[in-house]
This record gives sequence, C-alpha cells and structure tokens, in this order.
Amino acid sequence: MTVTRATFEVNGRRLSYLDFGGAGRPLLALHGHMSNAASFTDLGERLGDRWRLIALDQRGHGFSDRAGDYSRAGYIADIAALLDHLGLGSVVLLGHSLGGINAYQFAARHPERVEAFIDVDGAVSLGLDGRNPLHFVLALPYEAPTRAALVEAMGPMGAHFADVVRERADGRWSLPFHPGDMVASEDQVHGDHWADWTSSVCPALLIRAAHGVIPREQAEAMIERRPNTRMVELDTDHFVYANDPDGFGEAVGEFLAMLPA
Repeated sequence: MTVTRATFEVNGRRLSYLDFGGAGRPLLALHGHMSNAASFTDLGERLGDRWRLIALDQRGHGFSDRAGDYSRAGYIADIAALLDHLGLGSVVLLGHSLGGINAYQFAARHPERVEAFIDVDGAVSLGLDGRNPLHFVLALPYEAPTRAALVEAMGPMGAHFADVVRERADGRWSLPFHPGDMVASEDQVHGDHWADWTSSVCPALLIRAAHGVIPREQAEAMIERRPNTRMVELDTDHFVYANDPDGFGEAVGEFLAMLPA
C-alpha cells in the first residue's frame, strides 16, 4: 500500500488529505473531533486495493488549516470541494463521530454524490442539554517552543496527546488542532438532526459503540425510521476504530461487500 498526502485550496484555506491508493471504488473517510486522516490507516491496510480509501483532514484538524467557522455548512462544503478536486462524481462515505454526522448530512444535501454511507457512532440528537463535552481541552496549551515543553505543559493529558504533537515549519511545536476550535465545532454540531438522517435513501450502516455516545433507544430508532439501514453494535467505547480495530474492520468490510457494483 502506497499512501500519499496531498493538499488543495478552498477559499484561501489549505485542506490536506491522505490517499491510501487501491484500484477499487472510492471510499471517503471523515474523522471525528481532535483526530485526523491517519486514524484510518489500519482500515486502509485491511481494505488493501479493493477500495481506494481517501481520508480528509477536516478543517482545523491535522495538516489542514484552521477555519473562520466550524458550521455544518462549512464542513459539508469542504467534502464537496474535495470530491470536485479529485474529479469524483459520487463516493461511499464513512465517518466517525463528527465525521459520521457530516457524512449523513452530506448525503441529505447531495444525494446524487453518495452511493452509501457508514456512520460510526455519530448521533442524530445530541447536546440538547447545552453541555459541551469538549470543554476540558480549553485547559490544554496549543503550542510551545519544544516538544518536551508542550507535553509537560499538558500535565496529566500529556500522555494522551504526546503522540500527535508535531513540529511546525516555524520550528515551534503544537497540537494538530486548536482547543478553542474544537469547542466551537462541538457547539455547532449539537442539535436535532433527524430530518437529515431520514431524508436520504441510499444503503447505510450504523456502527454503534455499546459504550459510546448513542443511547440504545436512539440507535434503534435510527434503524427503524430510515429505510435501507442496518446496524452493527460493537462492545467497545466511542473510539471504535482504535479500540476494536478487528470488529470495526470486519463490520466495514462486510457492508462494503454487500453494496451493488
């Protein structure tokens, strides 16, 4: 597998993505908050050349530039821009958490460009109590002159984020996301998205983490209310791809194998 990183511009912002190659149909993967395209590396290895896996560093994440806003419309426009850049008319979408919501909302707004989608623990109704679970990241430092200084400044959270910090072109070290951006993005992803979930009709798979963010009752309603949708539940937490890679890979592979040619 030959993985390449490339960039393109949208309204003066740079977006970065990984292309895992493969001779098969295109599969566009969208990560969740505080993550990046590289989180799908294991999946890319499992799919081999059966699918052409392309993973986007979404706005404000990874090697993509920060954005002026983190609205629903902004994320969806970035997906359309990437497809246009790649010359792809339609694809299968896969998204985790934030990425899962972006995937089914893109399918709702651009049904002609989505052949099927996989939603990995992305809810349809969330944050209605007004709480933002990402507020804890505001205590994290964004940058420091050295890697050691940045990790140390994060205190107990340093062990969790040490592997993702990186050196920038200016020689300073930073997180691959800005804490303030993550809180703003989480605020704007909250809401009741049932209309988006039920407005598309393409094949869909919901992968629910048993110890994740989607209550069982909500997951069951998602399957009942949207035709052409099935669910796989995995006994793991919200970070399905990292903590149950075998179960995740198997669920994705089986669904993709079922899609019409």
